[in-house]
Amino acid sequence: MFLCYIDESGIPELNSGTTHFILLGLAIEVWDWREQDREVEVFKGRYGLEGVEIHTGWMARRYLEQERTAGFDRLGREDRRRAVRRERDATILRKAALKGETAVRETRKNFRKTDPYIHLTQGERMDCLRGLADLIGSWGHARLFAEATDKRAFGSTPPRVPPREEGFTQLVTRFQMFLQRQADRRAVGILVHDNNLTAELRLTRLMRRFHEIGTMWTTIDRIVETPFFVDSQLTGGVQLADLCAYATRRFFENNETDLFDRIYPRFDRSGGRVVGIRHYTGSRVCTCRVCVEHR
Repeated sequence: MFLCYIDESGIPELNSGTTHFILLGLAIEVWDWREQDREVEVFKGRYGLEGVEIHTGWMARRYLEQERTAGFDRLGREDRRRAVRRERDATILRKAALKGETAVRETRKNFRKTDPYIHLTQGERMDCLRGLADLIGSWGHARLFAEATDKRAFGSTPPRVPPREEGFTQLVTRFQMFLQRQADRRAVGILVHDNNLTAELRLTRLMRRFHEIGTMWTTIDRIVETPFFVDSQLTGGVQLADLCAYATRRFFENNETDLFDRIYPRFDRSGGRVVGIRHYTGSRVCTCRVCVEHR
């Protein structure tokens, strides 16, 4: 049995935010789960992140408060925390005086998201993410599945199927085909999706439809039930899927290869080509590594 943890990166709405929307699944064998979870927690412990959620987008950001603190990288971890929180308290006071309560609420929210990581320099945070990506890349039985949608391919015409639903259809299809290729004819999979109140009902109904009539490419008889929606703060597998989705989006949007190269070997392959990921660009011919290997 395989658990497929699903998360997304980017904004699915057209003409908004990111140029790409990524829906990605990280599948691991249930027998590997305990040891892999232990590996991740031990590694996080090196950075003082035991039991802390790994949210890649928040970890990868610059923290201006660190840059304003002279000799920050030479401080101990507790001194770093105190220094950043002092700077942040001062920022809150300035925002309250100049921009009002709405700006203060938004700033406090952003500070809460990054507070677990403020004892690490940006270089240390990126080293942590690289190490986690290397761990995923080393898991020989793990597989990645993803749909990378370039929203610019649609121009001003809305697609027949919205990016999130199309991405889910593609991911489910690829996971099903992977399960069909397993030597054990009883191999099945379960989908574990990050909580998403705006998408839960639509994806649940879509999965029920897949169980009834399949997708355009295959019947769905190896995936059990509809997706289980979980809190990413409590589920390490979803956090790792978040890291992989972030790395994939940054590859397509910014040609950033550092994290992506570390996980790329885990995308599913069959017949000598990568089949676990598709870069949808519409009628535009793309010559990126993924498109070349997919063809």
